Amino acid sequence: MFNKNAYNETSVIRGCLKNERQSQESLYRHYAELMYSICLSYASSREEAQDILQDGFMKIFNSIKHYKKAGSFEGWMRRVITNTAIDYYRKTTRTNKYIERQSVYHESSELPVVYEKLSVDYILENVQTLPHGARVIFNLYAVEGFTHEEISKKLNISVGTSKSQYSRAKGMLQNKLKSLKHK
Repeated sequence: MFNKNAYNETSVIRGCLKNERQSQESLYRHYAELMYSICLSYASSREEAQDILQDGFMKIFNSIKHYKKAGSFEGWMRRVITNTAIDYYRKTTRTNKYIERQSVYHESSELPVVYEKLSVDYILENVQTLPHGARVIFNLYAVEGFTHEEISKKLNISVGTSKSQYSRAKGMLQNKLKSLKHK
C-alpha cells in the first residue's frame, strides 16, 4: 500500500534511476495530480490530457538521469510535461487551431475587480474553450512564462503569430468573462 507521508524525494529519485517500480509508482502518485492539471491546460479533452500525462511520465522515467539537481525537481518535471504537451500538439495539429482576428472585440484591457473573485476552475474552463493552437500559445506565455521568441521556436511559427494569438486569446477570454459583469 502506498504511504503518501513516507515520500522522500531523494530516495525516490535514486530508486527511479535504478528503474525500481516501487519508486516510479511513488513518484507518479506524488506528482500525478499536479502534472495532470498542467496536461489539462494544453489538451482538448480529459482523454488527451491522460495520454499526455502517461507519455510525460514515461519521458520522466526514461530521462531522469539527465536531471542535474540545479533547481527544483518539480520544476524539471513541469518542463518535461510541458514539452510533452507541445510534442503532442505538434503531432495532432488541426485546422481551425487559431483565433481569427474578427472574432475578438476589445473594449478595454483592464479587468474589473469582480474578476479577481473568479475561481481557478472557472478560468481554466474558459481557457479550455479557446481554439487548440491559441490555447497552447496562451498557456505557454501566460502560465509557463515562455517568451514569444521561445514559443515561435517550439511551435515552428512566427513571433508575430505567437503575439497575435496570445492577444486574441486574451481578448476572447475577456469577452467571455464580461458576460459575468452583465448577469
